[in-house]
Amino acid sequence: MPTPSFTSLTDAAATLHEARADMAAGVTPAFSPLYQQIKVLILKSLQAGEWKPGELIPSEIDLAARFRVSQGTVRKAIDELAAENLVIRRQGKGTFVATHAEHHVQYRFLRLMPDSGDLSSEGPAERQIVDCKRMRAPADLARPLALRTGEAVIQLRRVLAFQGVPTIVEDVWLPGEPFKGMSAERLTAYGGPMYALFETEFGVRMVRAEEKIRAVAADEEAAGLLQVPVGAPLLSVERLAYTYNDVPMELRRGLYRTDTHHYKNSLS
Repeated sequence: MPTPSFTSLTDAAATLHEARADMAAGVTPAFSPLYQQIKVLILKSLQAGEWKPGELIPSEIDLAARFRVSQGTVRKAIDELAAENLVIRRQGKGTFVATHAEHHVQYRFLRLMPDSGDLSSEGPAERQIVDCKRMRAPADLARPLALRTGEAVIQLRRVLAFQGVPTIVEDVWLPGEPFKGMSAERLTAYGGPMYALFETEFGVRMVRAEEKIRAVAADEEAAGLLQVPVGAPLLSVERLAYTYNDVPMELRRGLYRTDTHHYKNSLS
């Protein structure tokens, strides 16, 4: 069981007061339910790396004592974090920090499905790293990543194949500072999902993403990588992924074949 980082009730009270100030300063109304304030405190600990992806967080009883609130208040905060896929409850074991390394969330942000089933039925994607380099961000890349024009970014291109068929070509841009040491060799050597690599080797966890989708025709370069005719219909998906506190950490532009796959999303 991790040792609480608060050494006194005064520390806990001060941090709770700070959380209330943070909530008041943001888009959330100045008066926020107590469980929302506790949720902010737990998010701060997640962001600070107090509990790593895959690790057990303190029990509801321990967190209630730490923050000087009821166990029910803590439970409600954790319920929201679980609904947002930031933590995972395991019956009889406790609550764990969610991780992209787990099999059932490896394709959490990927909505391309084979017409005959789901991605897991096709087995692991075959990954080919086409390029990986460090560059200075032009304005159109710096803006979505909340960087200044000219700041360092990592640019990589890869092709994902399912059952031997190249299906997705992706261009990915990452802020240079958090991803120092990223290389094509490192990406190729890592056997798991890219987001799991970000967690384990760079301490960056993607927690949500936004997408823009449009239909495009394959240009000569994309056609060659995806082994389709020039002009073949493709789905263009631009994704901006965020870590905790809505900090943008990845811009990804993908071209998807849809002759044997389709885009599927659940709405509620």
